[in-house]
This record gives sequence, structure tokens and C-alpha cells, in this order.
Amino acid sequence: HQVSFLFTDRGTPDGYRHMNGYGSHTFKLVNEQGEAVYCKFHHKTNQGIKNLTAAEADKLVGADPDYATRDLYNAIANGNYPSWTTYIQVMTFQEAEKFQWNPFDLTKIWPQGEYPLIPVGRFTLNRNPANYF
Repeated sequence: HQVSFLFTDRGTPDGYRHMNGYGSHTFKLVNEQGEAVYCKFHHKTNQGIKNLTAAEADKLVGADPDYATRDLYNAIANGNYPSWTTYIQVMTFQEAEKFQWNPFDLTKIWPQGEYPLIPVGRFTLNRNPANYF
């Protein structure tokens, strides 16, 4: 569903710092007791969602195609470290067997009303790679 945002009023993100990220795939988590569940990852920007107008996006795609990468690199270099809060959705194997569609289907999301977001942490990009090219 993350690609479908591009075709909505939300539009094109104003760089990587101002967009959410989604794991898309379904993963399996196993605890110390060997109990497993399925999960989906969500990374919500702490900078806030910010988008370009259609005119701005059209201009950047031709004039400055590296805009998003440079914006991220410069923010980190200037000490303005972007961060995202990570959430998971959890589904038991038993719930998966009875779920309304295949929980591994990449074209579907798990409804947050049934599988709420659980905050599990935060990550911060606080340095640029040494081999940046």
C-alpha cells in the first residue's frame, strides 16, 4: 500500500526524512521459550509527514533527481539526526489460519483495529556512511 500513497492527495514525500517505512512482508518472531508469532513492521517518521506538490515533484525529478538522498545526507552531516519510531503488528498462527485473506499477501494490509500497532523502539540515523558515493 505504500506505493498507492503516491496516487493519493498525500503525494510525493519531501525526502526520506519525512516519510514512513513499511516492512511489507510478514515476518516470524520467536521468543526465548520458542513461541512464535507473525508480525509486520512499521517505521513512523518522527520528523512528520511532509510532501511535495505535484509541480515541485515534477521540477525535482528532472532538475535534481538526488534531492532526497542529499537532503538526508546533509541533515545527518549537520547534526539534524532523523529518527523513526518502530511498531509491530502481531498475529498468532491460530489467527492466521482464520484470517480473512492470506496474511503473507503483499497486496493486503492487516487492519490496525484488529492488529494494533505496538511500539517497540526507535532508530536514529546519526552518521553518514564512510563509503558514500
